[in-house]
Amino acid sequence: SVDHGTVYGFLGPNGAGKTTTMRMLTSLTQPTDGQAWIDGNPVSDRDAIRKSIGYLPEEPPVFDELTGREQLQYFGRLRDLPAPEMETRIVDWLDRFDLTDDADKRLDDYSKGMRQKIGLIQALLHEPDVVFLDEPTSGLDPRAARTVLDVIAELTDDGHTVFLSTHILSVVEELADVVGVLYEGNLVTEGSPAELTARMETEEGTTLEDVFLSVTAEREPAAPRSATEGTGDVTSSQDKQAKNQ
Repeated sequence: SVDHGTVYGFLGPNGAGKTTTMRMLTSLTQPTDGQAWIDGNPVSDRDAIRKSIGYLPEEPPVFDELTGREQLQYFGRLRDLPAPEMETRIVDWLDRFDLTDDADKRLDDYSKGMRQKIGLIQALLHEPDVVFLDEPTSGLDPRAARTVLDVIAELTDDGHTVFLSTHILSVVEELADVVGVLYEGNLVTEGSPAELTARMETEEGTTLEDVFLSVTAEREPAAPRSATEGTGDVTSSQDKQAKNQ
Protein backbone atom coordinates (compact mmCIF):
# COMPACT_ATOMS: atom_id res chain seq x y z
CA SER A 1 0.00 0.00 0.00
CA VAL A 2 1.06 3.60 -0.59
CA ASP A 3 0.13 6.27 1.93
CA HIS A 4 -1.39 9.65 1.10
CA GLY A 5 1.20 12.39 0.74
CA THR A 6 3.82 9.94 -0.52
CA VAL A 7 6.02 9.93 -3.62
CA TYR A 8 6.46 6.37 -4.88
CA GLY A 9 9.29 6.09 -7.38
CA PHE A 10 9.40 3.36 -10.02
CA LEU A 11 12.85 2.33 -11.23
CA GLY A 12 13.81 -0.29 -13.76
CA PRO A 13 15.60 -0.82 -17.06
CA ASN A 14 13.81 -0.26 -20.35
CA GLY A 15 11.07 -2.84 -20.77
CA ALA A 16 10.88 -3.62 -17.05
CA GLY A 17 7.17 -2.79 -16.86
CA LYS A 18 7.11 0.72 -15.39
CA THR A 19 4.81 2.23 -18.00
CA THR A 20 2.64 -0.91 -18.13
CA THR A 21 2.21 -0.76 -14.35
CA MET A 22 1.17 2.87 -14.57
CA ARG A 23 -1.29 2.10 -17.34
CA MET A 24 -2.86 -0.64 -15.24
CA LEU A 25 -3.13 1.60 -12.18
CA THR A 26 -4.75 4.34 -14.28
CA SER A 27 -7.25 1.82 -15.77
CA LEU A 28 -5.92 2.28 -19.31
CA THR A 29 -4.75 -1.34 -19.43
CA GLN A 30 -6.65 -4.12 -17.71
CA PRO A 31 -4.43 -6.50 -15.69
CA THR A 32 -4.58 -10.18 -16.60
CA ASP A 33 -4.16 -11.17 -12.97
CA GLY A 34 -4.12 -9.62 -9.51
CA GLN A 35 -5.97 -6.63 -8.09
CA ALA A 36 -5.21 -3.00 -7.25
CA TRP A 37 -7.24 -0.20 -5.71
CA ILE A 38 -7.00 3.59 -5.82
CA ASP A 39 -8.69 5.28 -2.86
CA GLY A 40 -10.73 2.13 -2.27
CA ASN A 41 -11.85 1.76 -5.89
CA PRO A 42 -10.69 -1.22 -7.96
CA VAL A 43 -8.75 -0.22 -11.06
CA SER A 44 -11.35 -2.10 -13.08
CA ASP A 45 -13.83 0.70 -12.20
CA ARG A 46 -12.62 3.15 -14.85
CA ASP A 47 -15.10 5.93 -14.11
CA ALA A 48 -14.26 6.06 -10.42
CA ILE A 49 -10.52 5.81 -11.03
CA ARG A 50 -10.37 8.55 -13.63
CA LYS A 51 -12.20 10.99 -11.38
CA SER A 52 -9.55 10.70 -8.68
CA ILE A 53 -6.34 10.57 -10.69
CA GLY A 54 -4.20 12.68 -12.99
CA TYR A 55 -1.88 11.07 -15.51
CA LEU A 56 1.04 12.40 -17.52
CA PRO A 57 2.17 9.69 -19.97
CA GLU A 58 5.60 9.79 -21.55
CA GLU A 59 4.05 11.38 -24.65
CA PRO A 60 1.48 14.01 -23.51
CA PRO A 61 -1.89 13.64 -25.27
CA VAL A 62 -2.48 16.96 -27.02
CA PHE A 63 -4.37 18.12 -30.11
CA ASP A 64 -2.03 19.97 -32.46
CA GLU A 65 -4.80 22.11 -33.94
CA LEU A 66 -5.70 23.59 -30.54
CA THR A 67 -3.90 26.36 -28.72
CA GLY A 68 -2.35 25.65 -25.35
CA ARG A 69 -5.20 27.45 -23.61
CA GLU A 70 -7.86 25.61 -25.63
CA GLN A 71 -6.24 22.27 -24.79
CA LEU A 72 -6.44 23.01 -21.08
CA GLN A 73 -10.01 24.30 -21.36
CA TYR A 74 -10.98 21.09 -23.15
CA PHE A 75 -9.54 18.95 -20.36
CA GLY A 76 -11.11 21.19 -17.72
CA ARG A 77 -14.54 20.65 -19.27
CA LEU A 78 -13.92 16.90 -19.39
CA ARG A 79 -13.30 17.10 -15.64
CA ASP A 80 -16.51 19.12 -15.11
CA LEU A 81 -14.67 22.08 -13.63
CA PRO A 82 -16.82 25.22 -13.21
CA ALA A 83 -15.78 27.73 -15.88
CA PRO A 84 -14.62 30.57 -13.58
CA GLU A 85 -12.58 28.20 -11.40
CA MET A 86 -11.14 26.47 -14.46
CA GLU A 87 -10.02 29.75 -16.03
CA THR A 88 -8.37 30.88 -12.80
CA ARG A 89 -6.44 27.64 -12.51
CA ILE A 90 -5.38 27.76 -16.15
CA VAL A 91 -4.03 31.30 -15.79
CA ASP A 92 -2.14 30.36 -12.62
CA TRP A 93 -0.57 27.23 -14.13
CA LEU A 94 0.37 28.93 -17.38
CA ASP A 95 2.14 31.60 -15.38
CA ARG A 96 3.86 29.00 -13.18
CA PHE A 97 5.35 27.29 -16.23
CA ASP A 98 6.19 30.46 -18.20
CA LEU A 99 3.60 29.73 -20.88
CA THR A 100 1.45 32.86 -20.60
CA ASP A 101 2.91 34.48 -23.73
CA ASP A 102 2.46 31.26 -25.73
CA ALA A 103 -0.97 30.26 -24.42
CA ASP A 104 -2.81 31.27 -27.59
CA LYS A 105 -0.39 29.67 -30.04
CA ARG A 106 -1.25 26.36 -31.69
CA LEU A 107 0.27 23.30 -30.09
CA ASP A 108 1.90 22.23 -33.34
CA ASP A 109 4.12 25.30 -32.89
CA TYR A 110 5.13 24.21 -29.39
CA SER A 111 8.51 22.64 -28.61
CA LYS A 112 8.70 19.25 -26.89
CA GLY A 113 9.33 20.95 -23.57
CA MET A 114 6.33 23.27 -23.96
CA ARG A 115 4.08 20.33 -24.84
CA GLN A 116 5.40 18.53 -21.77
CA LYS A 117 4.38 21.47 -19.60
CA ILE A 118 0.86 21.47 -21.06
CA GLY A 119 0.62 17.73 -20.42
CA LEU A 120 1.60 18.21 -16.80
CA ILE A 121 -0.83 21.09 -16.30
CA GLN A 122 -3.75 19.11 -17.68
CA ALA A 123 -2.86 16.21 -15.37
CA LEU A 124 -3.04 18.54 -12.36
CA LEU A 125 -5.78 20.95 -13.41
CA HIS A 126 -8.58 19.19 -11.51
CA GLU A 127 -6.42 18.75 -8.37
CA PRO A 128 -6.53 14.93 -8.30
CA ASP A 129 -5.84 12.92 -5.16
CA VAL A 130 -3.39 10.63 -6.95
CA VAL A 131 -1.01 11.69 -9.73
CA PHE A 132 0.91 9.41 -12.11
CA LEU A 133 3.91 10.99 -13.83
CA ASP A 134 5.89 9.10 -16.47
CA GLU A 135 9.20 10.87 -17.17
CA PRO A 136 7.79 14.29 -16.13
CA THR A 137 11.02 16.22 -16.79
CA SER A 138 11.53 14.83 -20.29
CA GLY A 139 12.44 17.59 -22.76
CA LEU A 140 12.59 20.31 -20.11
CA ASP A 141 15.41 22.76 -19.53
CA PRO A 142 16.94 22.82 -16.02
CA ARG A 143 14.77 25.73 -14.86
CA ALA A 144 11.51 24.10 -15.97
CA ALA A 145 12.62 20.74 -14.56
CA ARG A 146 13.25 22.42 -11.22
CA THR A 147 9.72 23.85 -11.31
CA VAL A 148 8.31 20.36 -11.89
CA LEU A 149 10.22 18.95 -8.93
CA ASP A 150 9.00 21.81 -6.74
CA VAL A 151 5.41 21.14 -7.83
CA ILE A 152 5.74 17.45 -6.95
CA ALA A 153 7.04 18.34 -3.50
CA GLU A 154 4.15 20.76 -3.00
CA LEU A 155 1.62 18.13 -4.05
CA THR A 156 2.77 15.68 -1.39
CA ASP A 157 2.95 18.43 1.22
CA ASP A 158 -0.76 19.00 0.49
CA GLY A 159 -1.55 15.29 0.94
CA HIS A 160 -1.61 14.18 -2.70
CA THR A 161 0.02 10.89 -3.68
CA VAL A 162 2.47 10.83 -6.59
CA PHE A 163 3.65 7.81 -8.57
CA LEU A 164 6.82 8.79 -10.40
CA SER A 165 8.69 6.95 -13.13
CA THR A 166 11.98 8.41 -14.35
CA HIS A 167 15.43 7.38 -15.51
CA ILE A 168 16.96 10.31 -13.63
CA LEU A 169 17.99 8.65 -10.37
CA SER A 170 18.87 11.93 -8.67
CA VAL A 171 15.21 12.96 -9.00
CA VAL A 172 14.08 9.77 -7.27
CA GLU A 173 16.67 10.21 -4.53
CA GLU A 174 15.48 13.77 -3.93
CA LEU A 175 11.73 13.19 -3.97
CA ALA A 176 10.77 9.56 -3.40
CA ASP A 177 9.63 8.34 0.01
CA VAL A 178 9.45 4.77 -1.30
CA VAL A 179 11.22 3.22 -4.30
CA GLY A 180 10.21 0.06 -6.14
CA VAL A 181 12.64 -1.55 -8.57
CA LEU A 182 11.00 -3.48 -11.40
CA TYR A 183 12.69 -6.11 -13.52
CA GLU A 184 10.93 -8.08 -16.27
CA GLY A 185 7.52 -7.24 -14.83
CA ASN A 186 8.36 -8.17 -11.23
CA LEU A 187 8.88 -5.97 -8.19
CA VAL A 188 12.31 -7.18 -7.08
CA THR A 189 12.98 -4.81 -4.18
CA GLU A 190 11.22 -1.97 -2.38
CA GLY A 191 11.96 0.50 0.39
CA SER A 192 12.96 4.05 1.13
CA PRO A 193 16.14 5.26 -0.60
CA ALA A 194 17.93 5.08 2.76
CA GLU A 195 16.72 1.52 3.39
CA LEU A 196 17.76 0.33 -0.06
CA THR A 197 21.26 1.77 0.20
CA ALA A 198 21.68 0.39 3.74
CA ARG A 199 20.81 -3.15 2.56
CA MET A 200 23.86 -3.22 0.31
CA GLU A 201 26.12 -3.16 3.38
CA THR A 202 28.95 -1.60 1.43
CA GLU A 203 31.15 1.38 2.09
CA GLU A 204 29.65 4.74 2.98
CA GLY A 205 28.48 6.83 0.06
CA THR A 206 26.39 4.13 -1.62
CA THR A 207 23.85 5.76 -3.93
CA LEU A 208 20.53 4.70 -5.36
CA GLU A 209 22.33 4.21 -8.67
CA ASP A 210 24.57 1.63 -6.98
CA VAL A 211 21.48 -0.17 -5.68
CA PHE A 212 19.79 -0.12 -9.07
CA LEU A 213 22.86 -1.45 -10.89
CA SER A 214 23.43 -4.16 -8.28
CA VAL A 215 19.83 -5.39 -8.15
CA THR A 216 19.41 -5.53 -11.92
CA ALA A 217 22.85 -7.05 -12.52
CA GLU A 218 21.97 -9.94 -10.20
CA ARG A 219 19.14 -10.84 -12.54
CA GLU A 220 20.93 -10.46 -15.85
CA PRO A 221 21.41 -13.82 -17.57
CA ALA A 222 25.00 -15.00 -17.56
CA ALA A 223 26.79 -14.46 -20.84
CA PRO A 224 27.38 -17.72 -22.75
CA ARG A 225 30.92 -19.03 -22.48
CA SER A 226 32.98 -19.22 -25.62
CA ALA A 227 34.39 -22.55 -26.74
CA THR A 228 37.86 -21.61 -25.54
CA GLU A 229 36.95 -19.70 -22.37
CA GLY A 230 38.79 -20.99 -19.33
CA THR A 231 40.75 -23.66 -21.26
CA GLY A 232 44.00 -21.80 -21.80
CA ASP A 233 45.91 -22.53 -25.00
CA VAL A 234 44.24 -25.10 -27.19
CA THR A 235 46.34 -27.43 -29.30
CA SER A 236 44.72 -29.61 -31.92
CA SER A 237 45.58 -33.27 -32.39
CA GLN A 238 47.12 -32.33 -35.73
CA ASP A 239 49.39 -29.83 -33.99
CA LYS A 240 50.51 -32.48 -31.50
CA GLN A 241 51.28 -34.92 -34.27
CA ALA A 242 53.28 -32.30 -36.13
CA LYS A 243 55.33 -31.53 -33.01
CA ASN A 244 56.11 -35.21 -32.50
CA GLN A 245 57.36 -35.69 -36.05
